[in-house]
Amino acid sequence: MRFDQVEREPKLADKVADLILERILSGQVRVGDRLPSERELGEQFGVSRTVIREAVRALLAKGVLEVRAGSGLRVAAVGPATVSESMNLYVRAGTLGFRKVHEVRRMLEVHIAGLAAERASDEDVARLAAVHEQMAASIADIEAAAMHDLEFHRAIARATHNELFLVLMDSIGHTLIDIRRANIGRGGTGASTIEEHREILAAVQARDPERAREAMRMHLDNVERVSNRLASEDPSIGVP
Repeated sequence: MRFDQVEREPKLADKVADLILERILSGQVRVGDRLPSERELGEQFGVSRTVIREAVRALLAKGVLEVRAGSGLRVAAVGPATVSESMNLYVRAGTLGFRKVHEVRRMLEVHIAGLAAERASDEDVARLAAVHEQMAASIADIEAAAMHDLEFHRAIARATHNELFLVLMDSIGHTLIDIRRANIGRGGTGASTIEEHREILAAVQARDPERAREAMRMHLDNVERVSNRLASEDPSIGVP
């Protein structure tokens, strides 16, 4: 005979934290608003101050609340950088290797390239072309070239005019900076990367979504091929 496990009730502090979060998300409490004191919160929720402290700690850890000198607890502004940083830390601190991160990157960036070709403004195209020229001019400087490489892909995401794509890109982009350095340096892919970027740029300029997707797909396939070769020579390269 087998019995089903008993579902555990959420801790009281977790329930309080969820209720406070609901009020923030619903707009009842706004960014910058000061929260009542521990005693007042305890009276409102009908719980002890110990429970309130634990709930507040959980919300502070999530970045939902912040402590300001002289004014106590306030609702924090959760911006794109906060979200990207949290996801980036998760990817870097976890056990995710290059293959898993690249798999997600490929799915995102191929689609993003097509949208950029559909939606890019003249200013977006000019920005993308400028970053491409900067990378071409700095290809002998591995560090600078790797950062321009990263910025080229960010510029494509920005050209979709969907802010969430850039947030997602930034959450894994810096994780792959070591891969970019290795590929450009030890892998000797600087010249080929410039050419592959030029094809992506041309597709976006031509407002050709299918061509842009295919150009990005081929570029990322080449990135993966070189990265796998380098990782077989030095396994540490395969770890973000």
